[in-house]
Amino acid sequence: MNYEKTMTHLILHGGNARGAAYEALDAAEEGNFSEAEEKLKEAEQEFIAGHKWQTELISHQDDENAVPSFVMIHAQDHLMTAQAELSLIKRLILQIKETKALCERVAS
Repeated sequence: MNYEKTMTHLILHGGNARGAAYEALDAAEEGNFSEAEEKLKEAEQEFIAGHKWQTELISHQDDENAVPSFVMIHAQDHLMTAQAELSLIKRLILQIKETKALCERVAS
């Protein structure tokens, strides 16, 4: 296993997942819920790709007493932050949909 390549992929996919999640939120705020759903799917796919690299990393840990490097901690942080933000953004988009529906009902 190439350690540096794995760390790069964790950071890359975590960042891509976060970016797509925020694009989904932007689309929802503009009322474009179909684009928001597409961006959420993209974010999920990026997170899953990153998670596969994370699983690879964990499965190749030879020494359970080994001290993780700064790069490993940084890479793990990117992926876990992406997961947390993706989860929250999904909830925000649901709230935006419900608010929009209520506003439309009140206006009619």
